Amino acid sequence: MTSGHGPRRARIAFSDSAAKQLENITSEADIHALDRALVVISVDPDAGAPIPGDTTGPQLRQYTDDIEAVRILYFVTALRTVVVVAYIEV
Repeated sequence: MTSGHGPRRARIAFSDSAAKQLENITSEADIHALDRALVVISVDPDAGAPIPGDTTGPQLRQYTDDIEAVRILYFVTALRTVVVVAYIEV
């Protein structure tokens, strides 16, 4: 018997620099745009595209939501926690 629940969402954490960026968001529209993008990557952490570069650390990824015009830079830990590095309005 299945539980009826959807897939488990990944935990979202923020780097210090991303947390400082978030402190400056005051617009409801900006909060909605960020929330929409975070939901997407929490459901599917692989939704973003890998950013080429140094492969010694975690793979940095970027997710762009063209509807909301935002981009999130993040990486996924071994325990499937999404760590947001930066939030960028495009």
